[in-house]
Amino acid sequence: MWQNRFMLAALMLAIGSVSFAQKADAEDPVGVTATEIKVGATFPFSGPASALGNVGKALMAYVEFVNDKGGVNGRKIRLIALDDAYSPSKSVEQTRKLVESEEVAFLFSPLGTASISANVKYANTKKVPHLFVLSGANKFTNHAEYPYTTTGLPSYDTEGRVYAKFITERMPGSRIAILYQNDDLGKDFVGAFRSYMKDDFGKLVVTKSYEATDPTVDSQVVSLKSSGAESLFIAGSPKFTAQALRRSREIGWTPLTVIINSTTSVAGTLAAAGLDNAKGVISSTFLKDPMDPTWEHDPGVKSYRTFLAKYIPGGDVAETLYVAGVVQGEILEKILQQCGDDLTRDNIMKQALNLKNFSPSMALPGSAINTSASNNQAWTSLQFESFDGKSWIPFGKLVNAVE
Repeated sequence: MWQNRFMLAALMLAIGSVSFAQKADAEDPVGVTATEIKVGATFPFSGPASALGNVGKALMAYVEFVNDKGGVNGRKIRLIALDDAYSPSKSVEQTRKLVESEEVAFLFSPLGTASISANVKYANTKKVPHLFVLSGANKFTNHAEYPYTTTGLPSYDTEGRVYAKFITERMPGSRIAILYQNDDLGKDFVGAFRSYMKDDFGKLVVTKSYEATDPTVDSQVVSLKSSGAESLFIAGSPKFTAQALRRSREIGWTPLTVIINSTTSVAGTLAAAGLDNAKGVISSTFLKDPMDPTWEHDPGVKSYRTFLAKYIPGGDVAETLYVAGVVQGEILEKILQQCGDDLTRDNIMKQALNLKNFSPSMALPGSAINTSASNNQAWTSLQFESFDGKSWIPFGKLVNAVE
């Protein structure tokens, strides 16, 4: 009899332990306490693409702004942003540190196609939300393969096809030169031109690649000029885009020039190229440019300028990478607001895929985020713009990328 009672007591104790453990897990999801939630990010604060680190600096500043307001739903955001120097191996090291040592609730806004590529399988295998990654690489839009990943930039395929259509309609039958970074970023853009132009690609397009570790792209630009191309498309990082713009003008080559939207920063890219050298360059955007007189009285832009003056003192208003970082911050804040007190990784993921008609303050009118189980992309619309030597001037209609 006493043996039965002992076994029953042991069983009840075991059940109680399991219940307590389950309750503890429910009350304290990974990276969450009663007063804060830990979020992890990696940015190239150093290295060949360090200019892009300004996105991370602005995100950090926005989190400070949110915390000064009391945080979200009573919790402060503890953003742990580490430098990966635009190196995939370093990014792997830092991402694993965030997940395994820092035990962040989720990963948010990592930047750089190669770095994200090195981590995307790890994050999805670990079932760690890998949210609004700053790359337009097509593979990250494959939600079936990467169910824990969402993207924070228009896909390179979408953007590239928009540019291919623009150039071929503006200058039909002309030769097109493409300078591209020899990684997923550059190859996706080249692939977009190829898929849009079909047989004409082989007849009309000449390409030259460069490595992210190359010192310059001077020789590639000279070679592309010698092809007789009348238009130049540059698919690379800010540093090399600036070099290409400067070099092309130095050698007297003035083709119709198009650059990708992640390199449109006046302060971070075009100033390095020389503003006169960038005059007439075409690109696209999905965000307001605070330097554009169009938005002088816009409430969102006014609030942005006030924010910048307080939280990034000395920050250049012309630096559109700050705008991108602030918009990322607004997305982060919105997700956490929707989560309420349920900050489990499952619910964080659920809310990231449940953004409905959400327009961050610096989004272009008519452009909104609508994520779902079938769409993990934040942005699917683009606006053409031209640089006049001082600021970007929008033209044409908003192009819906999913049409």
